[in-house]
Amino acid sequence: MNYTLMIAGMAVVTIFIKAVIFILGDRVVFPPLVKEALGFVPVTVLTAIIVPMVLAPHGKGIELSWRNPQLVAAVAAVIVCAATRRQLLTIVVGLAMFFGWQFWIAG
Repeated sequence: MNYTLMIAGMAVVTIFIKAVIFILGDRVVFPPLVKEALGFVPVTVLTAIIVPMVLAPHGKGIELSWRNPQLVAAVAAVIVCAATRRQLLTIVVGLAMFFGWQFWIAG
């Protein structure tokens, strides 16, 4: 399939969905269960993006090794987040661990 056509189609579908919700505005009322479920969408999407990048960074299968800097940095970030609940510190530690580990392993 032509990638340009596929991307254009996804853009049209996305814009249509957002436009319908924007145009209808407050006239659309979601049940409480749907509102609660929609609250989990950002976390779910972020997890679906990050987990494959951490576990299979080169796309050739799962790399559960100490030589995988993405995995090491993700584990460090999870530990810091669980211990401190501070987002900025978690990001800084995760990035520092990733680049430091990558430099240490590759260098």
